Amino acid sequence: MKKLFTAFFAIALLASTISLQAQDKPAPSPFSKVEQKVGTTDLMIEYSRPGVKGRTIMGELVPYGKRWRTGANAVTKVTTSKDMMVEGQTLPAGTYALMTTPGKDSWGVHFFTYVDGSGRSYPADAKPALTVTATPHSTGDVKVESFLIYVDMLRDDSATLKMAWDNVVVPVSLGVK
Repeated sequence: MKKLFTAFFAIALLASTISLQAQDKPAPSPFSKVEQKVGTTDLMIEYSRPGVKGRTIMGELVPYGKRWRTGANAVTKVTTSKDMMVEGQTLPAGTYALMTTPGKDSWGVHFFTYVDGSGRSYPADAKPALTVTATPHSTGDVKVESFLIYVDMLRDDSATLKMAWDNVVVPVSLGVK
């Protein structure tokens, strides 16, 4: 009985050590969360931040003309507490999966009604709740190593959502009442 207990204890200790070692490893594309008040509207964005890591990003890793989950690991999740204007079009309050279709001269920015457990993508034939077009800009000599989503140019009734990676930034205008 003592040998059985010792064997069981050794296996349990080994299993917990392996589990703890796996948890200590940093994620290659760490999770990030942006929470911002725009006027009286709460905006929250949850996404993962892949790195350039010496790769060619736009046009290769992120191909032009193909829908991208806009981040890594799982779809980017956008939640707004009130209706919001996105590039002049109404996005009703709710939670959405943000996906984009990058291009050299314009990006399609798609908001799909979020489905829990949607994971990495939505079916190609899925229809977004809202699609707008945004114009990408070069960051010049400034390189953004880790994909970044942030809210800038805050005003009482507006802001700009920006997505930046490598040498590209894509601004999307937001408006609130």
